[in-house]
Amino acid sequence: MKKYTIYNHIGCLSAPDNGWTKELNLVSWDDREPVYDIRTWNADHTKYGRGVTLTNRQAAVLRQLLNDLEEIF
Repeated sequence: MKKYTIYNHIGCLSAPDNGWTKELNLVSWDDREPVYDIRTWNADHTKYGRGVTLTNRQAAVLRQLLNDLEEIF
């Protein structure tokens, strides 16, 4: 298991009845620079599932893409 530090819990994307939540957090993995991180976590954040990490720049591009998508609907 990798070393990680959750610096900022930004929000919960979903919370199914299994006790795990899909979250957006700012996380440092193995003492590297923190990245935006979307993945599932157990209730006390001691276990995690596979996820996606985004740098600040990638998060900004994703935000713009989602904003553009919103304009279509």
